[in-house]
Amino acid sequence: MTDQSHPFDTHRADLAALAAQSSRRALAPRAGRDFASNDYLGLADSDTLRAALTVGIERGLPAGSGGSRLLRGNHPQHEALEAHAARHYGSEAALFFATGFAANTALFATLPQRGDLVVHDELIHASAHDGMKLGRAGTVAAAHNDAQAFDDIIARWRAGGGGGTPWIAVESLYSMDGDRAPLAQLAAVADRYDAILVVDEAHATGVFGPCGAGLAHALPRRDNLITLHTCGKALGCEGALLCAPAIACDFIVNRGRPFIFSTAPSPLMAWLVRNAIEIVANEPERQARLHAVVRHATERLVPLGIPASGTQILPVIIGDNERTMRIAAALREAGFDIRGIRPPTVPQGTARLRIAITLNVDEADIDAMADALAQAMAAA
Repeated sequence: MTDQSHPFDTHRADLAALAAQSSRRALAPRAGRDFASNDYLGLADSDTLRAALTVGIERGLPAGSGGSRLLRGNHPQHEALEAHAARHYGSEAALFFATGFAANTALFATLPQRGDLVVHDELIHASAHDGMKLGRAGTVAAAHNDAQAFDDIIARWRAGGGGGTPWIAVESLYSMDGDRAPLAQLAAVADRYDAILVVDEAHATGVFGPCGAGLAHALPRRDNLITLHTCGKALGCEGALLCAPAIACDFIVNRGRPFIFSTAPSPLMAWLVRNAIEIVANEPERQARLHAVVRHATERLVPLGIPASGTQILPVIIGDNERTMRIAAALREAGFDIRGIRPPTVPQGTARLRIAITLNVDEADIDAMADALAQAMAAA
């Protein structure tokens, strides 16, 4: 090593380039009224979930699993949660992962095989992309929420000699745009080509569907559907549930390296997640209240030129990275926790404020936020 070089010079230069593009990130503490979190039903800090946690502790449930699921880490609470989740979300089986990222990575790295084709929405989550990079199948991006684009890609692949299994990978509700996938049309495409439909329900779980079962729950029961339900958003906990045919779960247990070689999630958290699913199912007023608050937010923001998304995620597209962050900073100074989202999380030229509506705020908070947003946008 010379006096002029340093082992992290490349990293320093990369960070400097990000800063020059107004894209360098930094951790910021939570402060102000919550318009940033994914705690849509206000469960994460609720007395209801805290009471369930206390019961679990009193029952002596361990905080740590002590090993992978295939060693000593498999606990009855994991299996009880998976059985409950399979019944609740309408699948044959389920697997509990520590995070949604880990579940998506394991799914796409393991299940699609060599000779298969994964056709994914162009805006699908980064975790799916990382899983596909580790996998054996070919991958193609389809235009966002365009069922015909998925159909056309698979048809061309079949005509060109593609003989494996097609996989259609989408999110039911997109976290940065707040829009919903055309699941019925995509399911029809899957049926037409003997494809497997993978639906990431991360932002729909708990918020949509009967008892919070998600948007894919409206599809007729089928054996070519895999859904992913994260537990760290509307359920207020952490982890993720991959709900799928039993053969798919068994294959991941045997071949899924992110599952096999990871320490199992906390048994105490498995207990808490099962309770959270039951709380959401037994307290439908939470879901109804959220939808009412979302309607109020939409009514206040549409006059500011912000299109209605129809969901709890309301993006405010600014475009310019620097202006986006100025507005976000002004809103935080005014007491509203709203974060700026920049590329590469979103496409170039679409930097935005991501406003998330949760039960941690009420109509008065939304009114005050809308006024502050109008002022900040005019000043920036």
